[in-house]
Amino acid sequence: MKVGFGWKLHGDGRAPRPGVVVRPDERLSWGRTVGLGAQHVVAMFGATFVAPVLMGLDPNLAVMVSGVATVFFLLVTGGRIPSYLGSSLSFVGVAAVIRTQGGDAATLTGALLVVGAVLAACGAVVQALGGKVIHAVLPPVVTGAVVMLIGFNLAPVAAGTYWPQDQWTALLTMAFTGLALVVLRGFWSRIAIFLGLVFGYAVSWLFDRVFGRIDSVNGAGQTVEHWRLDLSGVGKAEWVGFPSLHAPSFSLSAVLVALPVVVALIAENAGHVKAVGEMTGDRLDDRMGTAIMADGAATVMSTAVGGPATTTYAENIGVMAATRVYSTAAYWCAAGFAILFGLCPKFGAVIAAIPGGVLGGITVVLYGMIGLLGAQIWVHNRVDLTNPLHLVPVAAGVIVGIGNVTLKFTDNFELSGIALGTIIVLTGYHVLRLMAPAHMKQPTGTPLLDAGTTGYDDNDDNDDNDDNGTKRSRPGPE
Repeated sequence: MKVGFGWKLHGDGRAPRPGVVVRPDERLSWGRTVGLGAQHVVAMFGATFVAPVLMGLDPNLAVMVSGVATVFFLLVTGGRIPSYLGSSLSFVGVAAVIRTQGGDAATLTGALLVVGAVLAACGAVVQALGGKVIHAVLPPVVTGAVVMLIGFNLAPVAAGTYWPQDQWTALLTMAFTGLALVVLRGFWSRIAIFLGLVFGYAVSWLFDRVFGRIDSVNGAGQTVEHWRLDLSGVGKAEWVGFPSLHAPSFSLSAVLVALPVVVALIAENAGHVKAVGEMTGDRLDDRMGTAIMADGAATVMSTAVGGPATTTYAENIGVMAATRVYSTAAYWCAAGFAILFGLCPKFGAVIAAIPGGVLGGITVVLYGMIGLLGAQIWVHNRVDLTNPLHLVPVAAGVIVGIGNVTLKFTDNFELSGIALGTIIVLTGYHVLRLMAPAHMKQPTGTPLLDAGTTGYDDNDDNDDNDDNGTKRSRPGPE
């Protein structure tokens, strides 16, 4: 398979044979393949449209370009790596910072475009030098800290922007989402965020009927009387139409805020490639750099027209783990469905009507989980935080990142929050390592090459899932 076409029929086309998987170059019957494609769409749906909503971008465009990006990724990787490219949640905090600096949607997408280009360049380096370069530059202690500060930097957004819009709806939505993540199993657990949004919609509609309008802050921060759920825009929207596009603009300060996310994206992509390779039995380390390059190039394509950054989705890896079907044919079907959804403005109007209180409940859970993925990387790789070489740069960088500490250079240039925290962790670790005594440099744990996303098993009833549907790796005995 040079470009990923020409799938062979697996067995009788009905189900994987006992003890084997449907490989990327195989497929089930086309009816079942289309059904699996629809299942992949549902799995990626929640995060793919929540991310652009939180960043102030067009969700219709985000869903459509996710389909285009997935097709591009499958072509570039030659059909060897079954993955769906959806909207990256890693940039939500970046968007909030850029907005507070006076940036608009064009400034945001310009910064994300640069990040995509840098990610593609990093992929080229990894492809040339091998996957071990990731561990050398981004050991687990650094990657975990960067992921953590990216997530926890979002806490003021959840607490100050969304939650106050309707605190009781937010509380109920948060409780339901948490319950769904813990109690539900398999596929339903992987779409818990989506189910939380549906529940929040229902609660908002019910509260409007029972209690009437609410007097609270709206999305613009103004205290007004309004309906919790306003669907007036849905009736006015057309059934078929092209999403709105815009060109990116570039700001150095915005780019500096966004660049640290490259660390998280490299770890995320590498982890997903390793996970897929383990599940299919196909060693994919030789394609890791290509996958990272493809994701970076897809981000450039998406942001060039006003869409969000893309990333490979763990939700869909979870679906493959549950079904044992790794056919890229299903992803082609999923991409087709996504493109069709993106061409329906009425669908976008429904998304735009998400009540602020619902987002408040969802983001409290979601942002916290993003941050705790950093701790998961430490646990999975047995990072020793009693070692001062690890503890000092992490302690300083995380506090700077979460607390939005600012370092001002001139009246027009400053570093703060995520950007400054990442620089402190990354440079602090490597500089201190040059001067540290030998006993502090002893390797601990397993090599990184993942973001805590390996460790899948075939028993889906006993899986544990993070916010993105990724099975939590269980560290071995101490």
